[in-house]
Amino acid sequence: SDLVNPLPATPTITAGGPTTFCAGGSVVLTSSSATGNTWSNGATTQSITVTAGGNYTVTVSNGPCSATSTATTVTVNPLPATPTITPGGPTTFCAGGSVTLTSSSATGNTWSNGATTPTITVSASGTFSVTVSNGTCSATSATTTVTVNPLPPVPTITAGGPTTFCAGSSVVLTSSAATGNTWSNGATTQAITVTSGGSYTVTASLGACSMTSAPTAITVTPLPAVSASNNGPLCVGQTLNLTATGTGSFVWTGPNGFNSTIQNPGIASITGADFG
Repeated sequence: SDLVNPLPATPTITAGGPTTFCAGGSVVLTSSSATGNTWSNGATTQSITVTAGGNYTVTVSNGPCSATSTATTVTVNPLPATPTITPGGPTTFCAGGSVTLTSSSATGNTWSNGATTPTITVSASGTFSVTVSNGTCSATSATTTVTVNPLPPVPTITAGGPTTFCAGSSVVLTSSAATGNTWSNGATTQAITVTSGGSYTVTASLGACSMTSAPTAITVTPLPAVSASNNGPLCVGQTLNLTATGTGSFVWTGPNGFNSTIQNPGIASITGADFG
């Protein structure tokens, strides 16, 4: 009589995770049969790792006879384009500044700081990335680092004496910053000696960042122009008239304690007796 070979049990496929996923993912499909497997992609192991979409079946053979499973459909959804970040200026700046970071995607953005706009304004140090979603799948950009450097304290100027004085005098101005000073006249020392009138400031630097003081006004008053003349030479007993010209008041001094304060026209009389 003819020999009839039995069919193997129809295999089933078990998925080790979701069969719908984003590109770059995978799922493990496992046959219910430990042996005799041939998958629709040509594999002959009991389990296969699937990264591409399609309908997958497994056929189990016991020699001349075989049985095939029902198909398992794997769906792989595409990723959006990986976004890039474009800074709107330097990403290293001083406190009080900022930089805009813009995603290459107009929609679907979620930034690492939680913002969902295409562009964010950053004023604090940190590492920033943006993730773009197409509804099902997402892609994340490379990171952009923002560095915010601290500002030095605002310097103050201390005057070592009156800031209004006559020509020929001076005043010392001292910065509260021990180092990093640049004065408005170009000096880089902590203290400067000022002989000219004007408005003086000092800028204190800390690395690339700086702060400038309030101005200190220096007023230099010009000296009056004075000339003196007399009606000498004279004989003993005659009166010597001393004449000063110029503006303001005049104080004469001379031998034997002679002195006289006279307003314009500034004439002081002295006799020979005053010279002893």
